[in-house]
Amino acid sequence: MNLGVSSCLIGTKCRYDGVGASDKFIVDILQKYFKTVPYCPETIIWGSPREAIRQVHDENGELKILTSTKNPKDVTKELDDISEQCSDEIKNDDLCGFILKSASPTCGLERVKIYKPFNAPSVKQGVGVFARKIKEKYPYLPVEEEGRLIDPWLRENFLMQIFAYQHLHEFLKSNPTFNDLVIFHTSYKYLIYSKSQKSYTTLGRIVANKEKNQLNEVLEEYKEEFLKAISQKGSVNKTYNVLLHIFGYFKKLITKEEKEEILQALGEYKEKIIPLIAVMKIINLYVKRFDVQYLKVQKFLNPYPSELALRSDIKAYK
Repeated sequence: MNLGVSSCLIGTKCRYDGVGASDKFIVDILQKYFKTVPYCPETIIWGSPREAIRQVHDENGELKILTSTKNPKDVTKELDDISEQCSDEIKNDDLCGFILKSASPTCGLERVKIYKPFNAPSVKQGVGVFARKIKEKYPYLPVEEEGRLIDPWLRENFLMQIFAYQHLHEFLKSNPTFNDLVIFHTSYKYLIYSKSQKSYTTLGRIVANKEKNQLNEVLEEYKEEFLKAISQKGSVNKTYNVLLHIFGYFKKLITKEEKEEILQALGEYKEKIIPLIAVMKIINLYVKRFDVQYLKVQKFLNPYPSELALRSDIKAYK
């Protein structure tokens, strides 16, 4: 799986000051599971080290990219052109997601400093030039900043989205039949539920295809809605409700004491006393014990390699 990254995040010495900004999560963990594809529009133009740049609102309120020097140089067009070129390359690199460098005037996804004229204080309201183009051209590509991935909840959602995004595109390349689509859709029931039951209903309507549309039309509509659904963030309450649904498959097969144990674990997860992984281990034990085939194929229970252990933090959902 190819994961796009701002080059500095994997230690490449490409920043304006000639150093990198190696991110531990990307380098120590994600590079075990993904091939990282580096991007750095600024280095392509100016090399490294180079003059720092900043986003500036001029006297007319127009956004410019200027060098942060005593005699600033306007490099707006240069950066825009190279960012356009780099963003076009993404479709050829077959990416499943992208991690951008936070606060960068080129790569920052949000809260980038915009400087005002006449020595007015800066405001953190900008979006990087390259980041903006990525979001415009690939609205459903999973994209995050390395700074935001410190939050376990955002990290969990991002990785879940990446693997679902990749799985969908692999599925569409496999020349699927209508029956294949039903199987794929069924396997994502509870993962989509953990984000939006409304989205799952919409996807179900597309799969049902009461209008008798051609397969290629159905797949294109399904793709759009599926990517919208997985881009939504989960929550502890939605996840708790999904776990209750899953519990319902074997609650009549277990003892009163076992029911109490599971419900206590679910309650403790909801109260953020224990992590999601602890509940998942209990659920998976009962799924295997009773050989519940419908649940065995549910991506919600195993959305990515277990070695990533992203669900082991009690703050994995808010």
